[in-house]
Amino acid sequence: MKAMAVFVLAAMLAAAASAEVETSTVEYRDGDLVLEGYLAWDDAVEGPRSGVLIVHQWMGVSANERMRAEQLAALGYVALAADVYGKGARPANQREAGAPAGKDKGDRALLRSRVAAGLAELERQPLVDGRRTAAIGYCVGGTAVLELARSGAEVAGVVSFQGGLDSPNPADGGKIRARVLVLHGADDPRVPAADLAALQQELRAAGVDWQMVYYSGAVHSFTQKEAGSDNSRGAAYKASAGRRSWQAMRDFFAEIF
Repeated sequence: MKAMAVFVLAAMLAAAASAEVETSTVEYRDGDLVLEGYLAWDDAVEGPRSGVLIVHQWMGVSANERMRAEQLAALGYVALAADVYGKGARPANQREAGAPAGKDKGDRALLRSRVAAGLAELERQPLVDGRRTAAIGYCVGGTAVLELARSGAEVAGVVSFQGGLDSPNPADGGKIRARVLVLHGADDPRVPAADLAALQQELRAAGVDWQMVYYSGAVHSFTQKEAGSDNSRGAAYKASAGRRSWQAMRDFFAEIF
């Protein structure tokens, strides 16, 4: 009996060691526009599991979003890094990124449509339990997931990392069904204090279950290593804020799921 137990344990450990995160590129559509996302999952997890949508920052689906998708997959989720620009639309630099990011942020109906298409693609995945989904976003993606919530989408929660936090139509807060977590650099010069106050008022008035966490000494892009370390530029990486915000997201997911 003891020998059998040892054999079973060894087999389990071997299976765990051989399991790895699987990834694939997926194409889907928003109307006539072809979008291209990045899907990640752990093949060691059996059966349907919670799904997480990731909405990219202004440079489009990049190494950052692919890394986050793989990290979430390793935690047991199915993760889809969604595309809101279109297949092949990958800015090469910040100058090129300004136009598509500005277009999406300026047209909230368009932004909602693109993110909703990504959510629908995530929910179509056979390994995803469509009753347990969430969305996270970075920079303009943070704005996008708030707009997804404002659309009335049936997601358990949304998380904005260093996102734009304005409140263009406060009445839309009444449509929010998700719980909301906002992770914000306390010294971010790109988000006016008036925007912060307006978003909080919108969420309060609608009775939304929300949290907002400020990270001291952090400006915009505090999760992105390639942003450098010069806070005077308004966008810079801060390791402690990146680490703490990721953990805050994990705790949030443990609660909503």
